[in-house]
Parts: sequence; C-alpha cells; structure tokens
Amino acid sequence: MQKIFKTKAFEKFARKAQISDEILLEAIYRANQGLIDADLGHFIIKQRIATNGRGRSGSYRMIIFYQINNRSYFVAGFAKNQQENLSAAEFIALKALSKIYQQLTDDELNLLLQNNKLIEIKQEISDDE
Repeated sequence: MQKIFKTKAFEKFARKAQISDEILLEAIYRANQGLIDADLGHFIIKQRIATNGRGRSGSYRMIIFYQINNRSYFVAGFAKNQQENLSAAEFIALKALSKIYQQLTDDELNLLLQNNKLIEIKQEISDDE
C-alpha cells in the first residue's frame, strides 16, 4: 500500500480551508483509478477537490507529488477563485522540489516525520476500493 503524506505547510492550508484527510485520500484514490485532473509531469499532478457543498470544478486545487517510490505527498493547495493555475516560477520550484522528494531515503523520510516537517495521512480503506 502506498504511503501518503502532507507537508507541514500544506497541513496548515488544509486546516484553514477545512479540508479533511478523508477528502485528501479521496483525491489519491481517484488518481489511483486513473482519474487525474492534470498530469504536470515530473511526478507532479493537480487534483480538484470539492468542499463546502461546491463541486470539484469550483473549489480547491491540490498539488501532489504522486507515486514517488510508492509514496505521495500533498505539497500545495489553492482555491480556484484565488488562483487559476500555477505560475511558471511556481512550476519550476515544484519541479526542483519534486527531484528532492524523488531522492529521499527512508532515513531522511523518518527524520522529516520525527521533526513534523511531514505528516503521514493514515488510511482506513485499501487502495483496491
């Protein structure tokens, strides 16, 4: 089963936007079924999520480093009404960050978890569903 994480900064964004871990897991499960809203390359995907009674198209966008060594990381999010897309500079920065995450060792990952730089999202349902 793949492991799913969120960065400390993403956790702060999600809490403020009232986006639950269950909603985040749904975005990963949709991606696992091939339902990816935008594949940006370099292990980076953009998934739309629905919140507060709004549909996915009018709500939030999540930037995920997807399926890096059987791990996925929520790294950024934004409301569609505040930002339509990533800027070129943001995308360049995300590509560079993605390369770092691609090279993370298990020891480095554990250190990030211990220092609360990454938070694991606990899964209650399997990837098969």
